[in-house]
Amino acid sequence: MGRGYVRFWDPDAERFDIPTWPWKLAPSHLKTRDQLVEMGLRPHQPPAGQVMWNNKKLGVRRAYLFDVALAGPPKARSAAQVASLEAARRRRRICPTCGREQAYYLSTALKECTTCADGLEAAA
Repeated sequence: MGRGYVRFWDPDAERFDIPTWPWKLAPSHLKTRDQLVEMGLRPHQPPAGQVMWNNKKLGVRRAYLFDVALAGPPKARSAAQVASLEAARRRRRICPTCGREQAYYLSTALKECTTCADGLEAAA
């Protein structure tokens, strides 16, 4: 086991606040939030552990782990929440320059549709 692995090996939570494992050595019943979402589940409990690793550019990184047995399905959205999300998605498709709704989300860098950004409307 390498030095980095020994540094983060603490399954009994003696050095860190919660049980800690090095990258890729956590027990199989503990998953990250993204892994739970891929399984169609959401964590409904505090983290049961963490995975830590070194990143050359960012330093020590961590990912919290949740017990699969305690995870459940996502909470149902209310009708008002669904309507609000649909309205927000629609606003992201409306070009502020020409006012037309596009079939795609507008670029956050351009902040307008590709036709307006290229200047094709003015050229025509």
